[in-house]
Amino acid sequence: MYAPQAIYLRLRSKIFNALDAEAVTNLSDERLRDQLRHAVDALIEKEAITAPVILRQEFVSRFIDEIKGLGPLQPLIDDPEITDIMVNGPDCVYVEKKGLLIKTDVTFIDEAQLLSTAKRIAATVGRRVDESQPMCDARLKDGSRVNIAIPPISLDGTAISIRKFSRMDIGLGRLVELDSLSREMAGLLRIASGCRLNILISGGTGSGKTTLLNALSQYISENERVLTIEDAAELQLQQPHVVRMETRHAGIENTGAVHQRDLVINALRMRPDRIIVGECRGPEAFEMLQAMNTGHDGSMSTLHANSPRDALARVESMVMMAAPNLPLDAIRRNIASAIDLVIQVTRLFDGSRKVVSISEIMGIESENIVLEEIFHFEPAQVRAGERIEGEYLSPGLISRSVIKKKARLFGREEELNRVFREVVR
Repeated sequence: MYAPQAIYLRLRSKIFNALDAEAVTNLSDERLRDQLRHAVDALIEKEAITAPVILRQEFVSRFIDEIKGLGPLQPLIDDPEITDIMVNGPDCVYVEKKGLLIKTDVTFIDEAQLLSTAKRIAATVGRRVDESQPMCDARLKDGSRVNIAIPPISLDGTAISIRKFSRMDIGLGRLVELDSLSREMAGLLRIASGCRLNILISGGTGSGKTTLLNALSQYISENERVLTIEDAAELQLQQPHVVRMETRHAGIENTGAVHQRDLVINALRMRPDRIIVGECRGPEAFEMLQAMNTGHDGSMSTLHANSPRDALARVESMVMMAAPNLPLDAIRRNIASAIDLVIQVTRLFDGSRKVVSISEIMGIESENIVLEEIFHFEPAQVRAGERIEGEYLSPGLISRSVIKKKARLFGREEELNRVFREVVR
């Protein structure tokens, strides 16, 4: 009497040795399932193995996942509650679920199966991963982002990181329900997006930057022409006049790469009203600031930083990559005149994601950029393992606030005043 896993391995060895890889790839899913079902039944009968129908169906599904899907990872891809999948070798697979990291019982048969899965992922987007190119970025058909690192770069076996693409349309109202920000903060951001303020969203990996950017984009007027620029397409804008552009990695011959900076420069020639850069990482920040400063009000972007002040320092560094001879004072004046709001989002240790700060750039004083915090999250004293509670506080807007000026220009000053009438001080 064999254990189910032992039966699976015996059948897998015989079936995969007999497979014609090219022929199988061209089969429809239904045809492939039929052929695998017949093969499993025939082998079980031939070897006199006792296996109930439900177990045989499970074997067939696993074979299909391995041939056309992502093998043992496919059930994790199909689970809507999982946001990230992290493979640290054939016997170590973690997922992020509801903001918390959890080790799963999912394993690969061996390193060879894991490496085969990694190569299949890369091949689907015309990339390759091998000893000469041991790292690879890719995007699955559903939009999920994948990073692959294989030995000798990854010391403990092939490592795969998958950031799943969410098709959920999460707006500011839903974020208020999740306590990611207060109702007043949502009202302010709704006005800021609609009144074409230039917005920078800052935060760590997986903190919810893209989710918030998607939410803000819902308040862009349908009469505006919007260009989006991303490394991996994640934005889900609903406006009718949107042009989406995505970077391209170099091909097998190391040619044909198209970088974000190239796309931003090209976007400026396409008569955009707004430009949205999914994430600023390098020299494209310089062109992004130029766009914000030359009539493309309402442009938005995200970047990785731990605080609003750190975010501005990172923008300075990225601009220096593009214009190393530009004086620091000129860079800071460029930043101060281009960006209106800096929104800081954070993933807290209880797994929750919150907007912890909304700050307005007021200008330059003594060669330093002046930040005025409009809202901030003040956590209550909590113990490890407990849910983090707290208050969203605000000192209100100061008289020279650009938000006030823009709200007046767009006829939304009274709406802005209502936002701050009930703010906890």
